[in-house]
Amino acid sequence: MQGTANGTTQSGTNLTDPTAGTNSSALFEQGRALIEELTTTQGRAAMTGVLVVLALLVVLVVAPFVIRQARQLVASRLFDGRVADGIELFGEYIPTTVSGIVLRVFQLSVVIVAALALLVVWGLVDVAVASGQFILDAIPQVVNGAVTLLLLLLAYVGSDQLRNAINRFSQGADRVTQHQEEVMLRVGQLLLFVAIASSILTLWGIDLSGLLVGAGFLGIVVGLAARQTLGSLIAGFVLMFSRPFTVGDWIEVGEQEGIVTDITIMNTRLQNFDGETVVLPNDRISDQSLTNRSANGRLRLRTDVGIDYEADPDHAEAVALEAIEAVDIVEDAPAPKVIPKAFGDSSVVLELRYWIEHPSPPRKWRAVSGVVSGVKEAFDEEGITIPFPQRELSAREEAAATLREANLGDGQAQASDAAGDGDR
Repeated sequence: MQGTANGTTQSGTNLTDPTAGTNSSALFEQGRALIEELTTTQGRAAMTGVLVVLALLVVLVVAPFVIRQARQLVASRLFDGRVADGIELFGEYIPTTVSGIVLRVFQLSVVIVAALALLVVWGLVDVAVASGQFILDAIPQVVNGAVTLLLLLLAYVGSDQLRNAINRFSQGADRVTQHQEEVMLRVGQLLLFVAIASSILTLWGIDLSGLLVGAGFLGIVVGLAARQTLGSLIAGFVLMFSRPFTVGDWIEVGEQEGIVTDITIMNTRLQNFDGETVVLPNDRISDQSLTNRSANGRLRLRTDVGIDYEADPDHAEAVALEAIEAVDIVEDAPAPKVIPKAFGDSSVVLELRYWIEHPSPPRKWRAVSGVVSGVKEAFDEEGITIPFPQRELSAREEAAATLREANLGDGQAQASDAAGDGDR
């Protein structure tokens, strides 16, 4: 047993130690040979070739295959339809795909690692270390730059999608005007750009508290210096939401009357009936009475006509009503009306009331002209007189007698004076 154990131990020693020593020595010799080969120009050139081939293999073959498989895996298992639609939407605004961007970043990383390895192979260890440290220090800045570009792309995509959403909303809503669309778009874009700008400044470590304080003081100064402008701006928003008129409406504001041609945040433009363009600040419109003659789609017109006191009012009303109904531009419903209005100095005044559709200045004057001409012609045919202003002078009986006595007394005095002159 002892012999066997000793034999086994000796045999194990003989089998283990020489083999271990041989393997360690072989590895050491191979490593030393490799280092010695790298110190020669031929060895460095060979290692350079190996690195270049490996880099090209990874960049051109391995990386595209891995990215393609990863994209298919992510698209099939992780992304639902909405996320996929969002990625596809972003892909419409950039000249490449998301997977293409990931592939280019991975390929660039492989090229950088290969370049650093080549510097080490050619003995430029210090340059490789400095370059690696510079790259590591620059990674946060590169990431911030990439995020900044992504936020700018988000702002551009969001602005365009906001415009499309407002257009779809306005097409489905009948009472949304073009002016309201423009205001909603500008306000939405302003809020989006402010949010993106704040995010970018925060990303780069810029403190926004000082900017907010400065903006507050600037707002106070601008508010005091431009009160009227800000008043017009606020009035423009009020007009946008209250919508008392739209482009193309016939309105009257104070002493100004015309057709609305343009509505902005600051002012409203009218074209009056003389062809002039009138610019009204929105705060003036809010401070004055406003009449919109186009809002209801119809307008009632009134025309006064006088008939002689000796004429029959009922007959004159019937004749005038028939003449009004014969005018084409006058609407049948609501029906025209003729109402005795007042006792004038020389006539009984009748008020002619009638309606027109789609009111506008040309249609109004066509209706008025047709009614005046038709009523005048009908009255002439029926012998109804439209009297012109006239006055009749008369005196009371007592005043007339006194006036006659005064005239007789004056005549007798004049005759006595004439006789006295004859006697002389």
